[in-house]
Amino acid sequence: MEVRQAPAMARIYVEDKHKILYCEVPKAGCSNWKRVLMVLSGLAPSADNISHDAVHYGKHLKKLDSFDLKGIHIRLNTYTKAVFVRDPMERLVSAFRDKFEHPNSYYHPVFGKAIIKKYRPNACEEALNNGSGVKFKEFIHYLLDSHRPVGMDIHWEKVSKLCYPCLISYDFVGKFETLEEDANYFLQLIGAPKELKFPNFKDRHASDRRTNAQVPTRLQQTFAQISSFLLDLFTEVAHWHFQLLMTKVELII
Repeated sequence: MEVRQAPAMARIYVEDKHKILYCEVPKAGCSNWKRVLMVLSGLAPSADNISHDAVHYGKHLKKLDSFDLKGIHIRLNTYTKAVFVRDPMERLVSAFRDKFEHPNSYYHPVFGKAIIKKYRPNACEEALNNGSGVKFKEFIHYLLDSHRPVGMDIHWEKVSKLCYPCLISYDFVGKFETLEEDANYFLQLIGAPKELKFPNFKDRHASDRRTNAQVPTRLQQTFAQISSFLLDLFTEVAHWHFQLLMTKVELII
């Protein structure tokens, strides 16, 4: 596969002024990182007043795959490459809550209907028609199924499949659990304006507390819905991928 066509290239944002490459990991602070990149690029005066739609649908920021092969190689070799990661269990619960516990005109009909149809015996006609009310155990069955009825989505895809840390040598790896501290430290490292601080607000469903703010209670309540066998299997798979990533992080550090 040509470098320009590699999946990660479409998820790496470019900020040329400060020579930054940021790989987007959904449910790990990416919305606020895009706000910061817009400020650094001179597209907005402050990160605090940028709407959700402007962040996700405005197409203001450049991605690495928009450059020619020479431009990609130059930036990969000379820019500061950053990625922020999150405990896979927390990230999964956060994605499930965001996409399936709230009304959603895309995820319910596209993913919800397929999940309910395959993993819920005797599902009622209403659930099959609108895809609402997916249960967490059904979601886990879908994730573990090698013949899942609908493909994966970036909000719960593994970081190794999003940013390819084993192929791209990231210079800075931050953690969602210490997001503000790590992000503001990174901004200092790259010479960002002193007045620019990483935003600490939620992009959507602001009335909901962050999933990590409720750990371990929220995780315990959520994972209590599935069998111990299924939980053990999923935990083994999730943390195996996380350990691969963190081994790479230790090598970078």
